Amino acid sequence: MDAARVDSWLWAIRVYKTRSAATTACRAGHVRVNGEKVKAAQQIRVGDELRIRIAGFDRILFVRQLLVKRVGAPAAALAYEDRTPEREPQAALGLRDRGAGRPTKRERRDIDKLRGRNHEPED
Repeated sequence: MDAARVDSWLWAIRVYKTRSAATTACRAGHVRVNGEKVKAAQQIRVGDELRIRIAGFDRILFVRQLLVKRVGAPAAALAYEDRTPEREPQAALGLRDRGAGRPTKRERRDIDKLRGRNHEPED
């Protein structure tokens, strides 16, 4: 096997849960092969670099092995090299539990302090 469809390969290595989800990501322009946006039927080869945009972040994968059938997670991990740079941890600013209601005045002031917006009156 010399080449494989990009959507099929992304599904086979378990980046997307379904092949149709991989196809949709390609149509939306979230998948790039060697820097260029591709359609779902684009052929990829060993040595290609894929950039996949997931949840607002790019994931960079280097193709080591071509797969067209879905395999187990350990076997799928051998088919690519993950070159994604480490993300800096971000502090959760002012996140509240869903359904907790509107923040109290004290909680709003604390949230403003965390975000660097002090609105205290000047004397």
